[in-house]
Amino acid sequence: MSAPAAKSPFDVDWGLAGLVLLLLAIGIVMLTSASISVAENSTGHPFYYLVQQLTAVGAGALAAFFVLRTPTGTWERAAPLLLVLAVLLLVAVLIPGVGREVNGSTRWLSLAGVNIQVSEPARLMVLMYISSYAVRHRDDMGASLRDFARPMAIIAVICALLLAEPDFGATFVMLLISMSVLFIAGVPLRYFAGLCVIVILGLTALAVSAPYRLARLTGFTNPWEDPFGSGFQLTQSLIAIGSGEWFGAGLGNSVQKLFYLPEAHTDFVFAVIAEEFGLIGVVVLIALYSLLVWRAITIALDAASRERFFQAYLAFGIAVWQGAQVFINMGVNMGILPTKGLTLPLVSYGRSSLIITLAALALLLRIDMENRGLESHAVDRRRSGKSRKASQRSKRK
Repeated sequence: MSAPAAKSPFDVDWGLAGLVLLLLAIGIVMLTSASISVAENSTGHPFYYLVQQLTAVGAGALAAFFVLRTPTGTWERAAPLLLVLAVLLLVAVLIPGVGREVNGSTRWLSLAGVNIQVSEPARLMVLMYISSYAVRHRDDMGASLRDFARPMAIIAVICALLLAEPDFGATFVMLLISMSVLFIAGVPLRYFAGLCVIVILGLTALAVSAPYRLARLTGFTNPWEDPFGSGFQLTQSLIAIGSGEWFGAGLGNSVQKLFYLPEAHTDFVFAVIAEEFGLIGVVVLIALYSLLVWRAITIALDAASRERFFQAYLAFGIAVWQGAQVFINMGVNMGILPTKGLTLPLVSYGRSSLIITLAALALLLRIDMENRGLESHAVDRRRSGKSRKASQRSKRK
């Protein structure tokens, strides 16, 4: 079902927009707090990472505005081309001399002096394709294994390219998003059970085939066994979280960020938040993310009730994406999950992640705008119909 064009780019759900802006503001403040010492030591400019992040905020705002002005039907029609673009990006980053290696992983392309982590835009493009595929095959999704195997074969290729970087965190999130969308589209549970067995066996074989992978996957279970080696980052994170107690040490008073906790402003910014604001601050942060995921799910349900299934699947996929990434990042910081290299959405330092997250959340706002546009359009039609009937009765009189 097509939706009428939105009246204005400012005709948005300001509750959801305000929630995004609040999380973004928290991220800017905490990024500054967590990075100021590291930035001054490594670059000589204490606000280096803040300036970089603000630049990404500007680019993300432009991307969000563009997405907000683009009808979601355009993305549905362009989904196959977006899938091709996603594959090309993931292949390009693996070409020697093209992809940029950082910390042993080749995940970045350098364009005009800006490093782009290709898994971020690829994730959104693949989500659009899976959502469009689920709409096209919605009536046949549960009828045969073939209709489930086709998209999963594409996802397998995407995941293989991600593993070649390697990027295990992005691979897991990509699988989770894709399987979740296909599940709500009607794929039987038995297909997922079989796929889960294959995935678990494959990941187990991949882990045991390389000792460093197995050590990384199991090292989080007892980081104190090697607190100055493989367990150093996690032990420092746990010290930071424990030091926060109930109310924290106060903004800017974290000790662990002073060259003890590696990546304090990126993957482990949650530990700094816990140290500076304590359990109360952590609970508030979790509540804000929970509201964001809940709102995304309600938008998906609203779209589904109007039989706008592409928009419903897209919104649900974004909800799973954000929820999973928050859970994984916090789980890694607290030592209940192995290190995955995933940012805390809207809070951690990471320009590619921030830009794509803002674009994805703008999609949510656009879907909600179209939902409400359909509702107001239906109301206008009912009112117009009532007016015509009243006019006809008055003429008969």
